[in-house]
Amino acid sequence: MTILTRINNSRRGFLLRLKSSIISQRFSSNKAEGAVRDKLSTQMRTNYSAPLGSTDKSRWKKLDASRLGVTDSMISCPSWTVLKHLKRSGFESYLVGGCVRDLLLNRIPKDFDVITTAKLTQIKKQFHRSRVIGRRFPICMVHIKGSIIEVSSFETVAQKHTEEKEILLSSLVPKGCNEKDLVLFKNTLQRDFTINSLFYDPFAGKIYDYANGLADLKAMKLQTMIPAQISFNEDPGRILRALRIAARLGLSLSSDITAGIQTFSLLVKGLNKSKIMMELNYMLSYGAAEPSLFLLWKFKLLDFLLPLHAAYLDQQAIKQDAQASSMLVKLFFHLDKLVACDRPSVCTIWVGLLAFHLALVNNPQDALVVWALASVLYHGDWEKGVEFAKEQARRDICFSPEIKKSCVYESDGEIVRAVAQLASLVVDSIAVLVNENILVQSISRYPSTSRSGLE
Repeated sequence: MTILTRINNSRRGFLLRLKSSIISQRFSSNKAEGAVRDKLSTQMRTNYSAPLGSTDKSRWKKLDASRLGVTDSMISCPSWTVLKHLKRSGFESYLVGGCVRDLLLNRIPKDFDVITTAKLTQIKKQFHRSRVIGRRFPICMVHIKGSIIEVSSFETVAQKHTEEKEILLSSLVPKGCNEKDLVLFKNTLQRDFTINSLFYDPFAGKIYDYANGLADLKAMKLQTMIPAQISFNEDPGRILRALRIAARLGLSLSSDITAGIQTFSLLVKGLNKSKIMMELNYMLSYGAAEPSLFLLWKFKLLDFLLPLHAAYLDQQAIKQDAQASSMLVKLFFHLDKLVACDRPSVCTIWVGLLAFHLALVNNPQDALVVWALASVLYHGDWEKGVEFAKEQARRDICFSPEIKKSCVYESDGEIVRAVAQLASLVVDSIAVLVNENILVQSISRYPSTSRSGLE
């Protein structure tokens, strides 16, 4: 019973330490972030006055939402509450962005964003449980029925537009359009991607498309609203969002986006660490972790986000197809089967998977021990867990270098001790993820890997 108690305590302690460790999670220190940004901005500065082509109003679309499969019943109750309250107060309000895109694809949106003709101060007065956040694009966070609805105002514009960008955007505004179209079109130009620039007016039952977003959505293609070289240089966070959206929806990337990522990917290192963590959590917690990891690795962003795991995938790629065969990818493939936008995992789960995998790479384990740790955590019961593990360990598992061929253990006590040791190794691996000095030491086991991500 003493050993069993230790296992249960170890399990609880392991999860608690994962949760506390994630609070201080940080990635590789970027000592030359400022220099990299200045160098790229100087060498790769885009000509903002380059013509994007005149705006063709004939391509603007106002379509019947029901004919596109979008109905009122698909809108969440908290979102409806916000929309109707603003409408009763005399303001126009729409759903906008990714939620409209997802509704058109018959997917459950991660969240519903509302935009209104009310000013932020007016929005805040309408909802007593609300607060305005953000500097560059301020929004009002409205708490309704246990949910948070992000409400933005048409009057809000980016706070850091350059004079050249303002001239460029102004040149795209056509003459002779009515006031409503003008308001919607100007906001469209502030959006990141064409498929995120759609507006849905549930009161009129109309979807408004000013940037050919529906055509791009039908073609399953991701394109930026303005040239990617301008868009990504202005906000490198859009690079991570581009990969996240492409991974989740299975979209192809335009050649412009691909070139923009290759040019400005290093600027991602200069983003606030909390923003990077937020984007990683969106990528790995909502059912698209496997394709997200692959895209991050493909575009070499994983080199400085998760350098050890990038080095591992590089090594696997030399041996075989890293996307199809590596244990790391399989772990996240199975996580994707368990979560979705309406039932995401907590971030401690994917951090735990990264630490678990890292522990196995550095300390290959007997198949039975790996099965036992996983099944005890799942079943919450030692006897059921070990019984299940013994059955599964008979299967032929081919993961190198993580898993060794299962051997025979003389007693359950030996299995307990081996599992406890593995659990301890997993907890210790968290330090490798969050401590720069330990990370640098660990990366040395991959001598053929570029260490630029750690510099």
